[in-house]
Amino acid sequence: MTVEAVVWDIGDVLVEWRPALAWSPEIGLDAAHAFIERIDFAALNLRADGGERFADLAQEVADPDDRARLAAYPALYVRTVQGRVPGSWDILHDLKATGVQIHAITNWSAETWAPGTEVHPELDRVFGTLVVSGREGLIKPDPAIFRLLCDRAGLSPEQCLFVDDKMHNVDGARAIGMAGHHFTGAAGLRQDLVERGLL
Repeated sequence: MTVEAVVWDIGDVLVEWRPALAWSPEIGLDAAHAFIERIDFAALNLRADGGERFADLAQEVADPDDRARLAAYPALYVRTVQGRVPGSWDILHDLKATGVQIHAITNWSAETWAPGTEVHPELDRVFGTLVVSGREGLIKPDPAIFRLLCDRAGLSPEQCLFVDDKMHNVDGARAIGMAGHHFTGAAGLRQDLVERGLL
């Protein structure tokens, strides 16, 4: 079956995400990275991507200063997503211009999505179907989140090419029948799309 749609991840594929920048203006970049490691921010953030709230997650942090920092994260979130991944947006718009459907599945907290779109308003407009994990209570690479996208977009998995910077998410998409591209940069993605006849 011919691929008719490109399904994008967003973080570090279209929008750069640098969580340490939430706290670095006040405590410095090294201290921010140390804080992230100390509380296992990656694990807590993934739970937020699945629908939990940062204020609730912060209650699990023992140190009161660290607890306050994590609870403040949504209010500081705009600092973390200021950059765009070089070249990716050009590819997205080139695809749209050729008539390829553009959709997205992102692991992103429901409470930080709105601040993210304040910085990048296009995120709320550019995709035909957008699945935000924190709104759905599902996170990649759960097969259910890929099937949800297909159902809402009216596509079969075989009609989709999924693009993500994390290999385990690409593997999850492939497991339900999507084609997959492991994103390591815009040049490699563009080459793949040309070879597939999409650009």
